[in-house]
Amino acid sequence: MTDSPDTAVPVTVSGVVTSGVLPPEARTREGSANVWIIGDDRGAIVIDPAHDPVAISRGLGDRELMAVVCTHAHESHVNAAETLADLTSAPILLHPADLPLWYRRHPRREPDAPLLDGEVLQIGAVELEVRHTPGYTPGSVCLYVPALATVFTGDTLLGHGASGEYAPDDPETLRTSVAGRLFTLPPETTVYSGHGAAAPISAWAAQAE
Repeated sequence: MTDSPDTAVPVTVSGVVTSGVLPPEARTREGSANVWIIGDDRGAIVIDPAHDPVAISRGLGDRELMAVVCTHAHESHVNAAETLADLTSAPILLHPADLPLWYRRHPRREPDAPLLDGEVLQIGAVELEVRHTPGYTPGSVCLYVPALATVFTGDTLLGHGASGEYAPDDPETLRTSVAGRLFTLPPETTVYSGHGAAAPISAWAAQAE
């Protein structure tokens, strides 16, 4: 979805917090998750569709859903993906390295397209740059939006600390990903993560020191 400069309308970020029961391998039995919606007044992308497709649909309103984007494939962030995609006919996007995790929840549904490092997604007048940040899961990605000074990190930064719902798949690779692909962003970049409130990347970097 592309707008010309003369007709461009603001792209904004909103969130829906959903709750649900977590699978046995999670650190807790129940949890809540952030579902982020980025778009203008005509179309939007949903990031990490968790638990409650009805609540997510309400957050979308009457906008067209352009894509269901999964930063990683832990069940607690993709368990509403199939239902939401079927309700809206939107494609599901996921990095192929997380397909084994995806199939645990959705064994009979393939994602519609891969999310690859360096790929650019567009919604309205802004671009989302895909950054592969393996370590929390093999296929974890973050979505950097330079025009909004924003990055969507899923659980990559949470896994770097002690707040993730799951233990990191590869802690050393995760540290490398975070240091090289996230902490190098401008310090004022706002982080929208899989859990908790938004905060600048500088605050996350300071916490990791």
